[in-house]
Amino acid sequence: MQIDWLAFSPGPAFFGGILLGIAAALYVILHGRILGISGIVSGLLSPKGGDIDWRFSLVLGLLSAPLIGALFFGLQTTTVIDADWIVIIVAGVLVGFGANYGSGCTSGHGVCGLSRLSPRSLVATISFMGAGFLTVFVIRHVLGL
Repeated sequence: MQIDWLAFSPGPAFFGGILLGIAAALYVILHGRILGISGIVSGLLSPKGGDIDWRFSLVLGLLSAPLIGALFFGLQTTTVIDADWIVIIVAGVLVGFGANYGSGCTSGHGVCGLSRLSPRSLVATISFMGAGFLTVFVIRHVLGL
């Protein structure tokens, strides 16, 4: 994946962060649930009674957001992923394993957990970020890929 730095503007990212924070706060206030995407998606794999509609709606909203942004706000979402399918599948499995092992993902721990001053989320977020920085460093600077 590459970022087009010439077209990058912090405005949409800032606006998206504010929207995500508002959505996470409203989700806790209105439903008493943490907006952790990995937990919501994993609940789709083993649904409980009356549990699938809201999970499916939330995931559908997340997936359709770029389309809505492009159609109504003229936002361009060009993503270039320069990896083969094996790498993408292995990375997805590793991320899923890590989110399950860490009892949540970056949205659950990083956005919701840190805003609640959760020590567990602080440790998880530091672990996520540290592993990400180390992985990029090893892949780009040690292995030269």
